[in-house]
Amino acid sequence: MRVRADRLISILLLLQANKRMTTSELADHLGVSERTIHRDMVALSSAGFPVYADRDKHGGWGLLEDYQTNVTKLNQSEFPVLFLPVPTKLLQNVGMEKDAQLAQLKLLDILPKKLRTDAENISQRIYLDTAGWHAASEETTFLSSLLKAVWEKRQAVIHYLRGDGQTRERTVNPLGLVAKGSVWYLVALVDEEIRTYRVNRIKEVKITQESFVRPESFHLAEFWERSSRDFLERLPKYPVVVRAHPDLREKLNYPGRYPMIHVLRESDEQGWMELSLTFQIETEACAYIMGFGNRMEVLQPPELREKVSKMAQDIVALYAERDNRR
Repeated sequence: MRVRADRLISILLLLQANKRMTTSELADHLGVSERTIHRDMVALSSAGFPVYADRDKHGGWGLLEDYQTNVTKLNQSEFPVLFLPVPTKLLQNVGMEKDAQLAQLKLLDILPKKLRTDAENISQRIYLDTAGWHAASEETTFLSSLLKAVWEKRQAVIHYLRGDGQTRERTVNPLGLVAKGSVWYLVALVDEEIRTYRVNRIKEVKITQESFVRPESFHLAEFWERSSRDFLERLPKYPVVVRAHPDLREKLNYPGRYPMIHVLRESDEQGWMELSLTFQIETEACAYIMGFGNRMEVLQPPELREKVSKMAQDIVALYAERDNRR
């Protein structure tokens, strides 16, 4: 049924782009028989679309001149958006890579020449890479099964590896899948509560024959945005105040180091900056500050200053001991 709906839309777009096409041209273009095209035309006419058979010597099919499908009302700047590249890895994960390529080829085929050129060129102008520099490959064995359950609104029984190392069985109503970077999450309704499961921790999936009613008020993007904000707000916070050498101004946020940084003072008597840094835990703060050596000094809290000083002394002692053995 979905295939035929796609074909009917394609016929409308082709007729609008080409003004008139014969039955054989439509059949060749869409890879179906002429009899199928005749049946499709009857279906379109019955559904109220203004298609008509041209009875002149050229024959063929056309649309009433004042008819326009909504898709061709897109302007020149809007069309390229339809061809923004979706990361190939994500499409492969959900088994949609070939479908996406075919859909874009079909859409390209019906565009006017100028818009077609703009659409084809966008892949040479914009590329989206969702993987981090050091991201490990995520296991997505059950992603296609979960997607099937989402589309068909069927309950699934999953075996989920929790953070404590224990595996638990859960019966879930899958509401959607979210890719955060290259990491996939399942959003599901469980015991009247919406929960999130990391897909690579799902060790087994069984789709049941039981269907469920998707909550009308649920919106996946809104839920994920709200959930992400709540998650960040719940993270532990470890505030630190430091002095930093002016040479570090461009180095504080290089890849792999992510404290929240707020400048308290641009320059003291020695030209050093005073910064407020927010980490999650003390260990993270130690590693970050030690990485800058004598270019960063802890001012607050006192216990962190003492700990960093002790770590520096231990490092000096380690090297001195080994040098003395030589």
